[in-house]
Amino acid sequence: MTTVRRAVLTLPAAPLGPDNPLPALRTHHGTHAVDEQTLAELPRDMARGIGHAPLRSLLPAPVRDGYGRARTPTDLDAVVIENDLLRATVLPGLGGRVHSLHHKPTGRELLYRNPVFQPAAFALNGAWFSGGIEWNIGATGHTTLSCSPLHAAVVRAPDGGPMLRLWEWERLRDLPFQVDLWLPEGSEFLHVGVRVRNPHERPAPVYWWSNTAVPEDRRVIAPADAAWHHGYERGLRRVPVPVAEGGVDRSYPLGSDHAADWFYDLPDGQRRWIASLDADGTGLVQTSTDTLRGRKLFVWGRERGGRRWQEWLTEPGTPGYAEIQAGLARTQLEHLELPGGGEFSWLEAYGPLTADPAAALGDDWDAARAAVESGLASALPPAGVEEAYTAWRERSADAAPETVLAVGSGWGALEVLRGNYELPGTPFPESTLGPEQEPWRALLHTGVLPAPEKGTPPGAPLVSAPWRDMLETAPADPSTEYHLGIAQWHAGDRAQAVRSWERGLREAAVRWPLLHCLAVADREDGHPARAAERFAEAFADHADHADHADHADRAAEDEAVAAALGREAVVALLAAGRTGRARELWQRIPEEARGRGAFRLLEARLLLAEGRTDEARAVFDAGFEVADLREGAEILGEIWSELTDEPLPYAYEFRMRPS
Repeated sequence: MTTVRRAVLTLPAAPLGPDNPLPALRTHHGTHAVDEQTLAELPRDMARGIGHAPLRSLLPAPVRDGYGRARTPTDLDAVVIENDLLRATVLPGLGGRVHSLHHKPTGRELLYRNPVFQPAAFALNGAWFSGGIEWNIGATGHTTLSCSPLHAAVVRAPDGGPMLRLWEWERLRDLPFQVDLWLPEGSEFLHVGVRVRNPHERPAPVYWWSNTAVPEDRRVIAPADAAWHHGYERGLRRVPVPVAEGGVDRSYPLGSDHAADWFYDLPDGQRRWIASLDADGTGLVQTSTDTLRGRKLFVWGRERGGRRWQEWLTEPGTPGYAEIQAGLARTQLEHLELPGGGEFSWLEAYGPLTADPAAALGDDWDAARAAVESGLASALPPAGVEEAYTAWRERSADAAPETVLAVGSGWGALEVLRGNYELPGTPFPESTLGPEQEPWRALLHTGVLPAPEKGTPPGAPLVSAPWRDMLETAPADPSTEYHLGIAQWHAGDRAQAVRSWERGLREAAVRWPLLHCLAVADREDGHPARAAERFAEAFADHADHADHADHADRAAEDEAVAAALGREAVVALLAAGRTGRARELWQRIPEEARGRGAFRLLEARLLLAEGRTDEARAVFDAGFEVADLREGAEILGEIWSELTDEPLPYAYEFRMRPS
């Protein structure tokens, strides 16, 4: 019998901490990109998909950088889906991640299961963690919802048993989605129905990749003879698989030197699947209906940077992992267009696979593929996947939730309230509205955006065209001009955004939010000296108000703002050559913040700019960890090379590009 029940998963975990209080205005360039020369050489339809609707910024999502690296045993809410053969453990509070997929008859874990929860800056907006199966929607990269709660409830599955539904409103693309997980009675395969809807009249860009972490000491097999190779050097080229240059078999993750993506070029008419098998020919297979077109292998490689990242994401002594992935497009660099009122939906299946090891692990690639095809056809025929999809779509996709298991954000409720959308199966009730949404509900009902309480940071922004229109007609005050400018900035109208912020600044009693926005605009427009002065002025204004405020209950909030503004200001002052001013400001950053790894790195940069090389080197020798170091970041190696000709210590080795 299939059951769905609440559970608690206890892991050593680093707390997420507060979100960054500053709006994410920075232009989004991302790690996963393609240079212009490569783009010109690609097939025209692929180049068009890569160039379609790139993100200008991460707005309205917040940057999530408040976590550290100190882990303590922590209880995480979980939902367990179980039948006689398989047990899936899902974390609705952390993006709906499938933490574990346990095969009962053999006692085998089918996924790479991370023994810790350690956030790292891999999501589009920061906090992300490795392991399990994750659902990525929005834009190229890991979703902004990686460490956020989703709505969760029990729903009736197509066979009448219980099914877990996860759903949310994805804010980068302003789209609702759902992920339905169930285990048919007697099935060894976890079934996953996914639907992305566009309730708007306008078309919307859509991105989706389901990422599955598997142990890296496996062979990864997919039904293709070629793949598009993408590395951190920003190239994209079609190469044969599994054997690449130098005769190295790239179907083994540990055969690659460097971190890279391999997007398999599956021919039309080919069943969609990807498998990860151990030396016995057993492991995990993922398959789907044809809408989920792409398949990919990601490897960390054997070089020091990839190995260091693997350690960074878990605890010492934990085996490494690779990722097998499935997406709507051929590559993760492309976005599809979803017409207004339309939807994308498909079915995925995850389960154990056993194949003849002599064939599956042999040198004959065609025989290896055939062995997996045969095993998969026996375990889950193609017709079975199509029938399961049809039954889910007709009987269950629109079914109303029965028992609520977890609650996500209130942003979907706000959008439904504004647009009066009908979204069967994924309710966003007004009861889920919270303090972040209240000012916007007031704007919707009264035409006036309430100002934040005196001394508190501005509220969370909204940037879509309907909200921007409401802000443009609302009574102008500093708070409204601040939010209007953010919406205009997101729309690409930078000049008008600057004018809105400047208007708001003239009347503002608390000036730092607007000064910060203007500083970012100066920096993005190539005026580093003016940007530095405005960042410093924003920091000073906040410090002045915090010093004179009578709200001890918000001391932690004030320190978070001071740390964020101070970090931006010192970096900007150093970029403008204002080393003395940077030192003055550094002394005013809260002492607790200056002890964190990111600020220790910043201190080394400041000391280096002051010519105090020995003291900067001493910071590295003493040791520090930059908890929010970005994927692909090379700043540690760059600073080290200015200090010494010695090799970069392994503790600071996070470089991903081939040297």
